[in-house]
Amino acid sequence: MAKINLLPWRQEYRAQKQKEFQQVAGLVVIAACVSVFMWMKTVDAQIANQNERNQLLNTEITALNKQVREIKNLKKRRQELIDRMRVIQELQGNRPLSVRYFDDMVRAAPEGLWLTNLKRSGKTLKISGVAESNNRVSSFMRSLDQSEWYESPNLTGVTAKPEFGEQASAFEMTVRVSSRKKEEDDQSADGANSGA
Repeated sequence: MAKINLLPWRQEYRAQKQKEFQQVAGLVVIAACVSVFMWMKTVDAQIANQNERNQLLNTEITALNKQVREIKNLKKRRQELIDRMRVIQELQGNRPLSVRYFDDMVRAAPEGLWLTNLKRSGKTLKISGVAESNNRVSSFMRSLDQSEWYESPNLTGVTAKPEFGEQASAFEMTVRVSSRKKEEDDQSADGANSGA
């Protein structure tokens, strides 16, 4: 029987398979490195893109916040101007009333009655004066009560003042200023406007 030595052939076959395995492993390692590199590049590009978008958003947000602050300042200025205009309109509207109040006060005061002090607090007017007699004070109160500009006169004190005459007395009273005349004028003006 002939002896065949298969050992060299097996060694060559094994060496060839090992070489092929090393080549395939090398290719796999290279492919994996290329894939990881490409994946890292893609992720870095996406991060850079997102950072650019974030920066753009931050810039826009800063600009919008500045505009919001400007709008708030403008609204505040607008409200201040509206408040000033309202105060000016009220002052302009009420300016003639003071003249009418004084004019009606003079008309209501009878002869023999002198006013020494007028003090207004809100809608209440405190009046001090001297009268030749209590009848003059009563007449003054009736005239104020019938006036379109005053209402609810109330006598708060009377003291004798003989240095001004036998029946003379100092008096103090309060009376409320009324806006009845103004309301009537406004209503008549509105009626005239609606008729026109």
